[in-house]
Amino acid sequence: MQGSSLMEILSPGYWQEQDLELGTLAPLDEAISSTVWSSPDLLASQDSQPWTSDETVVAGGTVVLKCQVKDHEESSLQWSNPAQQTLYFGEKRALRDNRIQLVRSTPHELSISISNVALADEGEYTCSIFTMPVRTAKSLVTVLGIPQKPIITGYKSSLREKDTATLNCQSSGSKPAAHLTWRKGDQELRGEQKVQEDPNGKTFTVSSSVTFQVTREDDGANIVCSVNHESLKGADRSTSQRIEVLYTPTAMIRPDPPHPREGQKLLLHCEGRGNPVPQQYLWVKEGSEPPLKMTQDSALIFPFLNKSDSGTYGCTATSNMGSYTAYFTLNVNDPSPVPSSSSTYHAIIGGIVAFIVFLLLILLIFLGHYLIRHKGTYLTHEAKGSDDAPDADTAIINAEGGQSGGDDKKEYFI
Repeated sequence: MQGSSLMEILSPGYWQEQDLELGTLAPLDEAISSTVWSSPDLLASQDSQPWTSDETVVAGGTVVLKCQVKDHEESSLQWSNPAQQTLYFGEKRALRDNRIQLVRSTPHELSISISNVALADEGEYTCSIFTMPVRTAKSLVTVLGIPQKPIITGYKSSLREKDTATLNCQSSGSKPAAHLTWRKGDQELRGEQKVQEDPNGKTFTVSSSVTFQVTREDDGANIVCSVNHESLKGADRSTSQRIEVLYTPTAMIRPDPPHPREGQKLLLHCEGRGNPVPQQYLWVKEGSEPPLKMTQDSALIFPFLNKSDSGTYGCTATSNMGSYTAYFTLNVNDPSPVPSSSSTYHAIIGGIVAFIVFLLLILLIFLGHYLIRHKGTYLTHEAKGSDDAPDADTAIINAEGGQSGGDDKKEYFI
């Protein structure tokens, strides 16, 4: 059985010549397996099998189809589209489509490019080599549909504080279906998404709605809807909707200067906030009638402060959303007036003088201590024996003669 061809093995008379039972399958299996896998023709056919790869491309982009073979057996490679139309046979163009261009053509490789890819170009492309038999390889081209910029609907007019807002967002043309997200400032909002297939049967339209309660902090906020899709490759594609929230006013009184004193000019500014902005301000002083001032100007002016201006003042800011009253207590006899620049200068000079006097006192104390510890010494000389002389002349003579040998008497003073 060794050295027999596959055709001989499969012939009916082969097994009779070998004196084997026709019902025995093991020798047949062994014969076919040994013959097929050790056949040089089969090993050669594997080298003649072309190979390629699947590709993914964004609509409008360019895709390159590459087909390679190890042993071309003196035949050329060919590319065909999903409709089995030949695109290139070797280096020869077969289909008149300027989007399709030859990239490389050798006996072992055929590469082509398709530019401005459309959704209709999606499908299986076939690389063939015309050996005996013809061998093929498939390349699946997937085209990604780019989603359109999202559109936000549902916002019609200004909202009042604590109202509930509902916004809708929609984007078409994505393939596969895109994902929509909502954001209000740094806060992410959770929306409900729906997916619907487009009439072309290839792309999808996605929509999402979000509902939230507005506050005064939301006035002027941007509500952003973003579309996420692999075709965008991380690029931002979003739409924002600015919302306006109406709310009651607030007010705060600010004095100018901040620490008023008697005799100064003072302005009390009533700073009102709200949407809409307060248009009317009413000033009152507790314990006095009638109101001091009602005007569109928010400042109350004191040309020359005196003690009688002390008291509590109220400012009521009013808009068509409501009103708010702020209070400020003015004390003209402020016990802690703001120090002036001249008084500050005098304080600095006084501190320096006090420091110098302190140093002088320390110096005098040290000097007195030094004089106490070091005493002065003075020597006086008296004539020895002058007290015993009978007369003055004798005393003088004794003094002159005994002066050198006399004892020194020391006198100390403090």
